[in-house]
Amino acid sequence: MSDTTTTVYDYEEISKHKTHDDLWVVLNGKVYDITSYIDEHPGGEEVIIDVAGTDATEAFDDIGHSDEAHEILQKLYIGNLKGAKPVAAKHAQDYATQDGGLNLPLIAVGIFLAGFAAYYYATQIA
Repeated sequence: MSDTTTTVYDYEEISKHKTHDDLWVVLNGKVYDITSYIDEHPGGEEVIIDVAGTDATEAFDDIGHSDEAHEILQKLYIGNLKGAKPVAAKHAQDYATQDGGLNLPLIAVGIFLAGFAAYYYATQIA
């Protein structure tokens, strides 16, 4: 029988791991040792070091990482945050489907540009 006990870490322990050579983050209640990945991160190491040793969930979710990023994280998982209730991570496609899949600011800009183009065309022809 294998040991399936998940290691649980508190913030005091996690906060000790915030250097380039020893870097942990918390995402959605789960703890990841991303030390081995920091040099490969497409956004650069600075953005990761800025959130090292902390809960980086908001920063991670704000970017809308790809499915590949989530797969990489699975390999770097080392345990759970004490007292946290892990939640499902948001994938990039989740952002596209929020609010019915409509990006209202982008639609507003499109409507404005179409209206401006129609006005410009009408005033140049007349």
